[in-house]
Amino acid sequence: MKVADFTAKDVQQLRQQAGVGMMDAKKALSESGGELDRAFELLRERGLAAAAKRADREASEGAIGSYLHMQDDRPISGVLVELTSETDFVAKTPDFVQVARDIAMHIAWGKPSWTIREEVPEETIAKETEMISKQAQNEGKPEHIIPKIIEGRLESFYKDHVLLDQTFANATKFDGTIGEMVTQLAARMGENISIRRFARLTIGEE
Repeated sequence: MKVADFTAKDVQQLRQQAGVGMMDAKKALSESGGELDRAFELLRERGLAAAAKRADREASEGAIGSYLHMQDDRPISGVLVELTSETDFVAKTPDFVQVARDIAMHIAWGKPSWTIREEVPEETIAKETEMISKQAQNEGKPEHIIPKIIEGRLESFYKDHVLLDQTFANATKFDGTIGEMVTQLAARMGENISIRRFARLTIGEE
């Protein structure tokens, strides 16, 4: 079976079975050649499936990550991000605090509009879908492949605008998405960890 030989239905099935995000499910299926059982085992080996089972537990502790971008000795951009955990013990660990800081730094660079895909308004998705469809038609793409084009370009839209889907800004420190960074931290700490909210201010921007 080829590496890419799996469907959106397979991704959804694995997500439900393991309780992981879309990117983690796709990555595991790619590495397993599309074999669901093996993909699930890969997720278990990495501790991701176990981390997902903790997602329903209350996370009322945490830390605020902050970042200031300086220019000519003055701050011109600032970010605050709330990274939550279940206990203050975990929230106080250097690893947890550093990840919160790293995410804040990334937000200053990546400029996401939303934290997760579910926050993207339906009207925004509808408008983006319509625009992509018109672009594909104007490019002379065959009608039957336009749905695939829409799916692919929407994925790119999410990677550009949704925090958890964005690739971390410093690949030498962490090679993966923000979502994967948080999931791996949760696996290391053995707690439900998530990004609750963030705020970004930049001089001259509304």
